[in-house]
Amino acid sequence: MVRARKNRCWHRRRPVSGVWGYRLEQNYPNPFNPSTTIEFALPEGAEVSPKLYNALGEEVATLVKGTFPAGYHKVQVRGEGLASGVYLYRLEAKSEKSGRVFVRMRKLTYVR
Repeated sequence: MVRARKNRCWHRRRPVSGVWGYRLEQNYPNPFNPSTTIEFALPEGAEVSPKLYNALGEEVATLVKGTFPAGYHKVQVRGEGLASGVYLYRLEAKSEKSGRVFVRMRKLTYVR
């Protein structure tokens, strides 16, 4: 992106991954049955562990766990074995380079 202002010009570098920052998107479809998709974005490689919690705050499942490269990612969640209700999903990503930790939580609804 190049911008000009009062005879000055500068260039803002776009990250190699095309991602400006950490993001956790709302799942779709919501409410869901039998499966839903959760998307997240990482500006740099990170150790990632998205988890699913019930309304009482008890961990129900770890969706995936591992190191992901920079970029956009999707995780498929299947509702098998879940009771109908409201759940929370939480993404924790720890940067490989800087050690920064990103944590975000969102709500999803499962309907049988």
